Amino acid sequence: MKTKECPSCAMEIPKNAEECPICNYEFPVQPKSHAWIIWLVLIAFVLMLFGGIARFL
Repeated sequence: MKTKECPSCAMEIPKNAEECPICNYEFPVQPKSHAWIIWLVLIAFVLMLFGGIARFL
């Protein structure tokens, strides 16, 4: 089983634990990364921008 170290008490606890059972330290919730969606929207915006500018040149 994979474990992680509690930053508060240094105990090894299960990696999927949301709270340390020893000192009750609450691990911050990590949001799932949606970076690929942001990049896709950014690329689409840039392509639309350059497509609009190309008509005026």
